[in-house]
Amino acid sequence: MLGGLFALRLRDRLHLILGFSAGAVIGVAFFDLLPEALELGGQTHELSTVVAVVALGFLIYLTLDRLFFMHGHSDEEIRHPQRGAAGASTLSFHSFLDGVGIGFAFQVSTTVGLVVAAAVLAHDFSDGINTINMITKNGGTRRKAMQWLFVDALAPVVGVAVTLLIHVQETTLGLLLALFAGFFLYIGASDLIPESHHSHPTFLTTVMTVLGALVLYLVIRAAGI
Repeated sequence: MLGGLFALRLRDRLHLILGFSAGAVIGVAFFDLLPEALELGGQTHELSTVVAVVALGFLIYLTLDRLFFMHGHSDEEIRHPQRGAAGASTLSFHSFLDGVGIGFAFQVSTTVGLVVAAAVLAHDFSDGINTINMITKNGGTRRKAMQWLFVDALAPVVGVAVTLLIHVQETTLGLLLALFAGFFLYIGASDLIPESHHSHPTFLTTVMTVLGALVLYLVIRAAGI
């Protein structure tokens, strides 16, 4: 919700927030999800298998992003109302997957769940921005944009709720965390970083990305994960 509201009111500062978010998401993938995946999945699987699942997650998300999520950074993209609604709906599904990631992370431990939830909030801030832009750039009204923003904000909650009905073994959790590590690496490197940089290519944006990763590293170390 905050991302969408910022998109409507404070566009000139979005690049700094998105830069920080990119670093935070990448930091969680490298410093939290990947170590946990190696520790849990490595109990019954070769480490090369766990790393291969990370790569699989990256490639799956790349495919979804190119074919369905319709992310992009050009002002000339998607300019029809029906395509705006289609884009907003896929962004909402995108947020649903984030909620599933949170739910499975909490099945590992409360601390891991909280760290992943923080990263998802940083990432979904960007989704809120994209949802508003997707509707308004395609001729949608402010009211329609706010309706889709509410759907996008609710989607992760639904994703978390779904995982309350699904309980998996630790070794399977390890592979799921590896999959989501691949998701987060793609989101940070191929979505958030370019999005933060393309409109305002300033050195300060890069500083914010590095700061985001550093803050998450310190948070994770302090939590003892």
